[in-house]
Amino acid sequence: MSWDIKIDSSWLEILKDEFEKDYFKVIKKQIIDDIESWITIYPNPKNIFNAFNYTPFDKVKVVLLWQDPYHWVWQAHWLCFSVQDWVTPPPSLKNIYKELKDDIWSEIPNSWNLEKWTKEGVFMLNAILTVRAWLPASHSKIWWETFTDKVIKTISEKKEWIVFILWGNFARNKKILIDTKKHLVIESAHPSPFSAYNWFLGSKPFSKTNDYLKKIWKKEIDWSL
Repeated sequence: MSWDIKIDSSWLEILKDEFEKDYFKVIKKQIIDDIESWITIYPNPKNIFNAFNYTPFDKVKVVLLWQDPYHWVWQAHWLCFSVQDWVTPPPSLKNIYKELKDDIWSEIPNSWNLEKWTKEGVFMLNAILTVRAWLPASHSKIWWETFTDKVIKTISEKKEWIVFILWGNFARNKKILIDTKKHLVIESAHPSPFSAYNWFLGSKPFSKTNDYLKKIWKKEIDWSL
């Protein structure tokens, strides 16, 4: 059985060497083994690289980073924190919307799908791109982070004036991959109910992003959904 990697051509050009490395062969084998064993993984294998497809490399202005996809049925999306329109939102996503409203006075829509942000240049990356159904972090040890760490470093090295939004300790630990002399890093607690009131709510990541983009003469992000 084969697993075809469907990724935007701009990313493929930059990352093509990674797909030939031994560690990526381990990733690929695990995905194929799960599929052949009838183990459900999220997102669907054909959608694993949709974060890259929705935001081509040359369009990236903001990087929003989190750990791995949701592991519940229907919740998992190929964009970090996002869910499909018809899905009940997780508590973290509700807090993101609350901060969005408080920060930039954006009305909270009926949809919990964040795809619109990708069209604005927001690259919504899970550091671990897949997960087994009902088993959180179940693909955390199959070398995905080696791949996505390379993605983060490549963005940092090849681009300038990118905003990296790091929510929670997992994401904040990726700061070492970013050249903070070239880019803006916005850090806070994770939007989870367990930490949101400590440092996430009131952190104003959306307006801070746009203030920076305005300062460097880039078009601001339309965060409305």
